[in-house]
Order: sequence, then C-alpha cells, then structure tokens
Amino acid sequence: MTYIAFLRAINVAGRTVTMARLRELFVDLGLANVRSYIQSGNIFFETDETDREALTLTIERHLRQALGYEVGVFLRTIPEVEHLLALDPFGGVEVTPDLRLCVVFVATAPRQDLALPLTSPRGDATIVGVTPGEILLVLHLINGRPADATKFLATVFAGTPSKGTMRFWGTTAKILAAARRA
Repeated sequence: MTYIAFLRAINVAGRTVTMARLRELFVDLGLANVRSYIQSGNIFFETDETDREALTLTIERHLRQALGYEVGVFLRTIPEVEHLLALDPFGGVEVTPDLRLCVVFVATAPRQDLALPLTSPRGDATIVGVTPGEILLVLHLINGRPADATKFLATVFAGTPSKGTMRFWGTTAKILAAARRA
C-alpha cells in the first residue's frame, strides 16, 4: 500500500529538517520507496502495514525521538486523496487573488452537523466542507498573507484542528500527482 504522509510542524518556526534527513527517518522504520515532495513535509512510502493508527503512532514516536519535537502525521492513501479532490468542494467559490483554497487534514473526525458555509466572525475564513478526515476552508488574504484560522477552527471543532495540518488545494493536487509517480 502506498501512503501519503502529510506532516505537521516541518520547516516552520525554527523546526528545520532537510527532506533527505526526513526520508532517512522513514527508511529507518523499514518503509519502502520513500520519497518527498517540497519542503513542507509530504512523504510518500509503501508498506504492508494495514493498521493505520499503529503506523501513525510509530512514525510520530520515531520523528519525535529523532527530531526532538512533536510532528503530527496524517496518513492518506492515493485513492483517498483522489476522492477528496473529486469532491470539488470549492466549485461554487469565485477564486480571486485575495483568497486561498485549503484542506486541513485532521486525525479525529470533525463534527459533520454544521450549516455550511460557515464564516468566521472576522470574515477572513469560511468552512465550505467537512469530511471524516478533512476540513475544507477558504482563507482570505490579510496584508498579502492568508488569514490564521486556528482559533476559528478550534472554536468550531472543539480543538480538533489543533492536531491537523493545512495544505493549499492546488498543492494537494500536486502532492497527489507526485505520489502517483512511483
């Protein structure tokens, strides 16, 4: 099985690690065909392990021990990311230079009972979709940078996204394309 590991806390806030070192750490665990995509912590690998929760915990422990800090690991298969992208949750959103389309990968299923779209009190973030493993979000740029929706998401989802990692929608499609190239 090929997994895509979306990692949290890689190459941000002084937590720098080369992709070569990150790949080595995955190889250390006996994972096969380990590859990486861009510096934000996206790793592809193959394994016969079918217990995703156990595999996630093993990788998180190994990264914490090797790097000295917590790294959230969110494993998805290629078909799961294909399905996510096929949902086209942003189909009704008029894309402008002042917004970013995002997916937040989460470890715990977020609540599904929201009346969507749901916009933050500041109007800088809008939740447009929720799946059992992802939150689909539109962020508006403030001073040229995407809004920080952390507090909004933590309030709406009672803390679940604090254990998540965000990728831009277009980047997620590029990650999937790179993962398909074995």
